[in-house]
Amino acid sequence: MIDAVDGLPAFSNPPAVAAPIGAYSHLAVTPPGAKLLVVAGQIGNRQDGTVAEGVEAQYEQALRNVAAILQAGGAGPQHLIKLNTYLTQPLTPERAGAIRRAVFGAAVPPSTLVYVAGLARPNLLVEVEAMAVSPK
Repeated sequence: MIDAVDGLPAFSNPPAVAAPIGAYSHLAVTPPGAKLLVVAGQIGNRQDGTVAEGVEAQYEQALRNVAAILQAGGAGPQHLIKLNTYLTQPLTPERAGAIRRAVFGAAVPPSTLVYVAGLARPNLLVEVEAMAVSPK
């Protein structure tokens, strides 16, 4: 069994299942006593309320929104334990990975990517939900 240390989650890819097909882990183990942070679905809107144009720009902005919310909760990308991404338009795994690394660095939390028919408004192309832990 894998244990979390130093207030950070630990990640594992058990040998009993195939390796991840992207930049994520199959399992996250939270440290004892950690505070759970649940981030509502974030869209590609900027602080002024305007929505970024295009799927790549919206994805990057949604991830930046998640990072800002984590920071407000005393955490950072290294504390992520789950990431769910909903897209209405294709985004190649390579491009998605590059954008995610640019915002979250080396963080590889368990992740799900789902293509959906639509989101709350027609101009929204991306929504990202997240869970993280904070030792604070």
